[in-house]
Amino acid sequence: MLRLSLTLVICVLCEWAFAPLSVHAQTISGCRTDSMDSLTFARFDENHITLTGSATQPVRIDCDDAQLFANSVEVYRVDGRFVAAGDVLFVSGSSRISAERLDFNTKTKTGTFYRASGTTVIRDKAQPNQFGTQEPNAYFWGEEIHKAGPSRYRIVKGGFTACVQPEPRWEVASGSMTLNLDDYALLRNSVFKVKGVPLLYLPIFYYPMEEDDRSTGFLMPIYGSGTIRGQSISAPFFWAINRSHDATITYDWFSKAGRAITGDYRYVLSPGSSGDALFNVMDERAITAESANSSQAPRPGERSYRLTGALVQTLPRGLRAQANANYFTSLGTQQRLQQDVFQATTRQRNFDTSLSGNWAEYVLSARTERRDYFDDAETLTRTGSLPRISVSRGERPIGGSKVYFGASGEYVNILRSTRRNDTTLVDQGLTRLDVSPTLRVPFTRWPFLTVNSVVGWRGTYWSESLRAVGQQVDESIGRQYFDFQSRITGPVFNRIFNSPGHGFAEKWKHVVEPTLTIQRTTAIDEFPNIVQIESADSVVGGVTRLTYALSNRLYAKKKVSREIMSLSVSQTYYTDQRAAQFDQNYQSSYNTDAAPTNFSAVAVSTRISPTDRLNGEFRTEWDPTVHTLKTLSASGSMRSGEWLDLSAGWSRRRLIPELPDFSNPASATHYLNAATTMRSASNRLGASYSFNYDFQRDFFLQQRVLAYYNAQCCGVVVEWQTFNFQGIPGITVPQDRRFNISFSLAGIGTFSNFLGALSGQQQQR
Repeated sequence: MLRLSLTLVICVLCEWAFAPLSVHAQTISGCRTDSMDSLTFARFDENHITLTGSATQPVRIDCDDAQLFANSVEVYRVDGRFVAAGDVLFVSGSSRISAERLDFNTKTKTGTFYRASGTTVIRDKAQPNQFGTQEPNAYFWGEEIHKAGPSRYRIVKGGFTACVQPEPRWEVASGSMTLNLDDYALLRNSVFKVKGVPLLYLPIFYYPMEEDDRSTGFLMPIYGSGTIRGQSISAPFFWAINRSHDATITYDWFSKAGRAITGDYRYVLSPGSSGDALFNVMDERAITAESANSSQAPRPGERSYRLTGALVQTLPRGLRAQANANYFTSLGTQQRLQQDVFQATTRQRNFDTSLSGNWAEYVLSARTERRDYFDDAETLTRTGSLPRISVSRGERPIGGSKVYFGASGEYVNILRSTRRNDTTLVDQGLTRLDVSPTLRVPFTRWPFLTVNSVVGWRGTYWSESLRAVGQQVDESIGRQYFDFQSRITGPVFNRIFNSPGHGFAEKWKHVVEPTLTIQRTTAIDEFPNIVQIESADSVVGGVTRLTYALSNRLYAKKKVSREIMSLSVSQTYYTDQRAAQFDQNYQSSYNTDAAPTNFSAVAVSTRISPTDRLNGEFRTEWDPTVHTLKTLSASGSMRSGEWLDLSAGWSRRRLIPELPDFSNPASATHYLNAATTMRSASNRLGASYSFNYDFQRDFFLQQRVLAYYNAQCCGVVVEWQTFNFQGIPGITVPQDRRFNISFSLAGIGTFSNFLGALSGQQQQR
């Protein structure tokens, strides 16, 4: 009987311990399970409980804002811990993690997922038709995923991608990865794969996961190679300071050339107030006699600096500040390494700042500028002003009359010197004060004929002057003269043609407009003793000028009227032959080496613009003494839909032995440049090609090819450039071949480095 009683008690206890849970939900240290009829509840002791569900009705545990689903869960009440296995699904906010097994602490809200993968929502939706922008979701996986905080995970032997689709186009695999949901993903010693193929090794990779497209983090690196610089890596880091300010810090490594660090700061405060400044430090490696090769001659190591930028700032009381800089310390570094053809060939560097304001008819401006023109790597000519202050009063009628009065004045401390290795060889700098009031009387009674007559007085003072032998001395000099000028426009002839039903325009208008400008400048006896630095110093007195011109303009009207073609021809006659050398209206004769003549060149210019997408210009100057063209230039651009852009420019300065200022073969130039860009309708695929050709020396200065491909959530851009170094001292290789490649992932692009890789294109983060 006793044995039967013990057996009955044991059976009752077992039935109580392992009976299915059918009514009440169980509480587990802040978490609870929902009651399910099919849920099996097994109690080993007061601390250890096992919950078992099925594939169709798994165990569900709710912990605050997180839910867990699994086939079975072992619960340890005292420790606040449970171990889930079998089709584990953990849901927290917009993140979902699936795993084979989960060990979770309900007190610390931390745990470890084994053989797991998950997704998270970065933003509500992707921007339509914007390739390379932030995708809405991210996918991650790993052998182990350690939940270290509410939104922080550490992944072991896993990977990450923001291209969530059945077969991701790209992924980054890493042995160690930190994931902060709604913030960033940080991978170390990672491998970038495209379509499963390893492509790049990334020592560190930072991917933003904020909802805002503009996030702080590492951008995609630029890999490249070149004959002179060797292999190269540009690693940019983008700092989104706030919505109005950002900065990019880039480290550049070159296997042959050395290394560089660049900082680029940008801001936009309001319409009319913005700025961009780039500062670069370049450490070039020395080329010793042992390391010199066929590409470079021996040279010492060099640290060089470069500063470029522009800013404009609106200030109170109607003031406006501006600044520009294009400064470098090493001309050789620019020539050897720059991929931007303008930066590589320019011999000029400059600083400019200005402050201006206008109040009614009054305008005040203060400007400082310094410009250096390199003759060679060691010698330069410095020009500029420190400062230049000018004030002007706009023309206003005197009383109720038809006579208008205006005035202007300027004070400037002119910089002009020749320097070699920071030593001043010649200094022509001086101070100038200039005042010029004017009276203007317009005659506009007839619409076909107008006359504007102006009389002005000009008084100028210089702090230094020239002696008879041409020596500059510290003796002041002044100049005063009157300037009388009348501009006669007309008679103007025009004719209107109707063309109803014409495909291009309904009406046409042809305008013929002759002009004659008569100008008389009184005598200036001080002219030989004036230090001639700027155009204001080179006014020739006692001369009468007659400038005659004829303009033809053609207008077309469809919905609105527009000028589609113009042609103008002009020439000036001078009673004093010296005046032709100082007339800035003509490019070919503004030269003290030009032969004295009473007639300027004949300037011909034409412009054509039949549509907003097609335009062209041409200009030439013809010399009347030797009856030949001296300078020619042409430029144009065309755009076809959204898929094709074309632009080209051509210029020539001829060699003319009969003209002193055109007889030097080194001054003769003949250039052609062109660029074309093609892109698909969705901008998924595109390419561009540009070149600069020197006809005078019969070679391409540079050729550049760029192509890109944008997929749904990644892209690639490659660039190939050849650059000709003929005639540049210290570089023995005739041509530098350069290659660059970079990738863009969803939400991450790259910025051009300081050398202008990838054609200076900036892909926004």
